[in-house]
Amino acid sequence: MIAIIFTQIDPVIFHIIGPIALRWYGLAYILGIIFSIWFISKLSKKSLSLIINKKIADDMIFHSAIGIIIGGRIGYVLFYDIAYYINHPIDIIKIWEGGMSFHGGFIGLLISLYLLCKKHKIVFLELTDLISCTAPIGLFFGRIANFINGELIGRTTEVPWGMIFPNVDNLVRHPSQLYEAFLEGILLFIIMSFLRKTISSEKEGTLSAYFLILYGILRSIAELFREPDQHIGFIAKYLTLGQVLCLPFILAGLLLIYKLKLCSNQTTHL
Repeated sequence: MIAIIFTQIDPVIFHIIGPIALRWYGLAYILGIIFSIWFISKLSKKSLSLIINKKIADDMIFHSAIGIIIGGRIGYVLFYDIAYYINHPIDIIKIWEGGMSFHGGFIGLLISLYLLCKKHKIVFLELTDLISCTAPIGLFFGRIANFINGELIGRTTEVPWGMIFPNVDNLVRHPSQLYEAFLEGILLFIIMSFLRKTISSEKEGTLSAYFLILYGILRSIAELFREPDQHIGFIAKYLTLGQVLCLPFILAGLLLIYKLKLCSNQTTHL
């Protein structure tokens, strides 16, 4: 079988000073945040109650970056390699060496945006609904950066589009980063855009709930093709840590839909 050989690309675009450099992964974060907030501002113009002006947009960029970076790093430390970082605590701050968790970054983003909403007196669930429609943009850029870095590789395969990542081994593997870019980025963006247009009259938080459920499902599907982290392996037979961490997302989305329906029914009966 003829496989595609991955052309190794330097993860560093250019060095700034010392260990500080602009990397593809960092560029993905920057582009993801900027494009997402631009799109949020665009969507908010169609809202009667939530307008994202320049001051709020600037604050949102700052809060988003801080929340994602701190949350993503803490999430990686706690979820993926706590034993190592207990023995090497100084390495926690070495973000330039890699190691970020989407689930941790998402939680950090929610916390930072909650504080933003308190500051600007914004309805939190109304803002998270907008973010749910734009988050796939950042996810897409992030997965493309994973592919460029040749990291988070797929499981071995015999499919004709399988790839060899020489920096890892000489086995033919699924380009799972591209699968995730499609599922969590392109497909999720299309679905959320459709839902935004079809359920716009629903209560605030509905889009947020659907995002949690859909992301959890699509990420779990992508995990079927992704090689588990070597130092963790499978949590159970064919069950990865990524799938385990997606379960709370799905449950939280279902719980939010239930609470919104309950509130809606109580309002109807008043």
